[in-house]
Amino acid sequence: MGGGYVTTLLLLVCISGLIYLLVRRPRSQRSHLPPGPTPLPFLGNVLQLKVEGMLNSLRELRDKYGPVFTVHLGPRRVVVLWGYEAVKEALEDRADEFSGRGKLAAFEEVVQGFGLLFSNGERWWQLRRFSLAALQDLGTGQRSVEKQIQDEAQRLVEEFKKTKGLPFDPTFFLSRSASSVICSIVFGQRFDYADKSFLDLLVKTNQVFVRLSSTWGQLYERFSWIMRFLPGPHKQIFQDLEDINSFILERIKANQVSLDRDNPRDFIDCFLLQMEKEILNPATEFHLRNLVLTAFNLFFVGTETVSSTLRYGLLILLKHPEVEEKMTQEIDRVIGRSRMPAVEDRSRMPYTNAVIHEIQRFSDVIPMNLPHALTRDTHFRGYTIPKGTEVFPVLSSVLRDPSRFRDPERFNPMRFLDEQGQFKANEASMPFSTGKRSCVGQELARMELFIFLTAILQNFTLKCPVPPRDIDLRLRGAGFAHVPPCYQLCAVPWGGGSRAQEELPKDRPQGTAGAMKGPNPAT
Repeated sequence: MGGGYVTTLLLLVCISGLIYLLVRRPRSQRSHLPPGPTPLPFLGNVLQLKVEGMLNSLRELRDKYGPVFTVHLGPRRVVVLWGYEAVKEALEDRADEFSGRGKLAAFEEVVQGFGLLFSNGERWWQLRRFSLAALQDLGTGQRSVEKQIQDEAQRLVEEFKKTKGLPFDPTFFLSRSASSVICSIVFGQRFDYADKSFLDLLVKTNQVFVRLSSTWGQLYERFSWIMRFLPGPHKQIFQDLEDINSFILERIKANQVSLDRDNPRDFIDCFLLQMEKEILNPATEFHLRNLVLTAFNLFFVGTETVSSTLRYGLLILLKHPEVEEKMTQEIDRVIGRSRMPAVEDRSRMPYTNAVIHEIQRFSDVIPMNLPHALTRDTHFRGYTIPKGTEVFPVLSSVLRDPSRFRDPERFNPMRFLDEQGQFKANEASMPFSTGKRSCVGQELARMELFIFLTAILQNFTLKCPVPPRDIDLRLRGAGFAHVPPCYQLCAVPWGGGSRAQEELPKDRPQGTAGAMKGPNPAT
């Protein structure tokens, strides 16, 4: 980042802090809030919270203050919940009080409290109830959607075959497949893999995901009150979000023209029909802005979280070929090669099910969770937390809680199997969060992860241009998301015999980079 820009930013922050010191009122009583480090005016706990190491910073504060503590992101006061017990107690046992939604600063510029994901109160309650019902009516979790996923998985297999066993970056292969599934549900159609507008949309979606987790994204999260007026890479987030929403608006307009009131085709149609039902209600939450932003919520989350988990999953299997070998043996035994995997196979494939759960736990895609907020003044663990206070129930601290997962920094599918080799659930496995704000599309995501991953391993042996020992599984980006590192893999079509003994094609390009090298905390 440019030195001049940083100097200007710090100067403006210092001036703002000085003004604050001159005009501020006496500090309100904080004795009943959870403990935490003393914040600087407007800068908050900038000295304690490293922009490029947010999770580690919070872990250090947990060690000092306990599992419930207070931090300040700039002027924003946030209560942090660390570990399974604290998060469960808040989001499940005290679900009503902790069901509010806090702000994600970069999104707030565009969504402004509209749409399913970032709304509150009556608006959120109506949109969530409607969305759950509409997704169920459209077949989410049922065979109609399962067939769509299977068809998309077959297309993904065909795309992998076109690489002819040579190294390639799987990022947009997986993004296109995951996005096509959610597009079929939200927009009523999948887009051709060569469709330029669709590819541009995926690029922008991925860029938003990455930038939100970058240093710039984290700086904006803390200092949006001043950075919104300054130039910088964070401005591209807003432009990309606007472009995505413009695309969605065009899809809505097309649906309005061809709407069949007796046969809704997709989520947009269902929402349009609800808008017509409530057209005379001046207080209705079913209007165009909520439709655009709810469709955006479903599309963005349904594309990036699934594709990122799959990308991490394939990288993990490259690092651990012995795990891949056991999975393919189970696939051969239960499914064979003459048909596509089906969701009903999952119950007969405990090892594969365990691996997928461990991939979700280990990849920890949304480490901070989305911010929550208190819906009313709340007494929690001896503290009094005012209504409206933002809360970070840190998912990473749950998925890597050593009291629930032995040796949590190690990838180990066996933790999800009992002594008889049957799948064993763990209540701390909550990659979709938990409580009233848990992901509405989690069953769809589970179906996609199982079918896509098993279809790939049913047809290919995964190889990497670098030795497994040099593959780095360290998580990157500790802000909004953990972004999978860039890497290349070879999908070698299975041709009989032991997969573990198959070799890379001898004519592969030399010097192809795999995942970044470095110490691997998972071994």
